[in-house]
Amino acid sequence: MRHHFTRRASLAAIGAAIGTVIAAPSAWSQAPAWPTQSVRIIVPFTPGTGMDTIARTVQPRLSQALGQPVVVVNQPGASGNIGADAVAKSTDGHTILMGANTMLMASQMYKNVPFDPQKDFQPVSMAAWGTLMLVANPKTGLKSMDNLIKAVTAKPGGISFGSPGVGTPHHMAMELFKARTGTFMLHVPYRGTAGYQQDLLSGEVNVGFLPVHIAAGLVKAGRLNALAVGSPKRHPVAPDVATFEELGVKGVEVDLWYAFFLPAKAPQGVTARLNSELVAILKQPEVNEVLGKGGMDAASSTPSELGAIAARDYPRWGEVIRRNNITAD
Repeated sequence: MRHHFTRRASLAAIGAAIGTVIAAPSAWSQAPAWPTQSVRIIVPFTPGTGMDTIARTVQPRLSQALGQPVVVVNQPGASGNIGADAVAKSTDGHTILMGANTMLMASQMYKNVPFDPQKDFQPVSMAAWGTLMLVANPKTGLKSMDNLIKAVTAKPGGISFGSPGVGTPHHMAMELFKARTGTFMLHVPYRGTAGYQQDLLSGEVNVGFLPVHIAAGLVKAGRLNALAVGSPKRHPVAPDVATFEELGVKGVEVDLWYAFFLPAKAPQGVTARLNSELVAILKQPEVNEVLGKGGMDAASSTPSELGAIAARDYPRWGEVIRRNNITAD
């Protein structure tokens, strides 16, 4: 497991400063008799996604810890906004959102989103991190970050990048890279990961981001060239690949994160109990193993730490969305 919070713990003050809801009671004594019925974990995407894997791994262990049935419900649509809205409207504390930083992006790309991700949820705990690697097809001749920057500077639009779709983390990561480097590349969005990855491997698109666990094997096989990883530190799966920061590109930290949230109206005290149980579950070796096979690094946090990360990411991605006029409607 990577220790992200050694660098992020100081962000807790940011959450309070901009009004992120991080209502985290310090003692179980404040909690009502909870849970008094079955608990639902809403996954706002389809089965088989990273969020779904986390929820279904946690599900039986959380049920045992709480002494109540825990049910995973997939409620996809509008890039996660439909499921998130269902949780935001809940009030009894028995509905949990299996969320991700994509919620902060999607809520700013769609018009008339009926919830506010900063005010309508209580952060509970981080669940996992996912790292993206920037790679290039070998046909491009791009073997380093320096090669890429020189190429896109010399011929803006001459290099294309792909993504699984508009507004996906892969797309947003590249938009952030472009903003930080003042460069331009042509975006080729696909309808899902399969087509995008296939064309990246064939050379139909030149560069793109892939999860590090997938990219590492393709790089080792010589099918892609590694340019950089988007995490604050090098990833153990690809220790020879430098971070953007190491390569002189500042502010391109594009890690994916997954986390648990409760609705803001959940009874006071539930957050502390749920956080305690989730933290214990996420530290179990078998949970780490399952998530690791899915390309994720299990993690946990206090509600305040999660709130601080969300508080930082919301305006950061909002700026990228507005600057590039990215919409999903």
